[in-house]
Amino acid sequence: MTIKGVNILPKEFFLKDDVTEIAQHLLGKIIVTQINDEYTTARIVETEAYDGTIDKACHAFPNKITRRTEVMFSEGGRSYVYLCYGIHHLFNIVTQVEGIPKAVLIRAVEPLEGKDIMKKRRKVNTDLQLTNGPGKAAQALGISTLHNDVILYQKNGIISIGCEMNNVNFEINVSTRIGVDYAGEDAKLPWRFYIKNNAYISKK
Repeated sequence: MTIKGVNILPKEFFLKDDVTEIAQHLLGKIIVTQINDEYTTARIVETEAYDGTIDKACHAFPNKITRRTEVMFSEGGRSYVYLCYGIHHLFNIVTQVEGIPKAVLIRAVEPLEGKDIMKKRRKVNTDLQLTNGPGKAAQALGISTLHNDVILYQKNGIISIGCEMNNVNFEINVSTRIGVDYAGEDAKLPWRFYIKNNAYISKK
């Protein structure tokens, strides 16, 4: 399936066992949002992996189902959107088969289409400040907790994930995740991935 030159990823893409592999494969992919009749697209440039079966940094650790984390136990290919510090809406992509809580946080994106819409939503005029952080990215794309548990592999969905018809080559840098010091030893896991030298990453 395609949307304006973007091939929508099939459900199977999100069902692989290794969430760190999916987090890396999501780099370069395109987020398409069609929210309130406003169309925007952006390239994913920074991700973090979370595994609720073994990872103390994950909301669902240790396999803990709550009202907030329930969607993480769904079949992969759905959105998990939560409110951080009561201010920022953070957009995650649920992975794995049903019953195993894993997700990828979208930490930063590169704006492609609909920049004027993104600037209006963010109330900023500088391109580089539009989407260089997880809260900024979600806000620019119009994503909020209203869009929790949305299927991401439907062509006409309000949020879709796809790939460009022409491959984009890049190098991937790896680091520890940001803001997870509470996770003890798991804070040291090298589960943050970003496109090398991309201007829109949240931090080097």
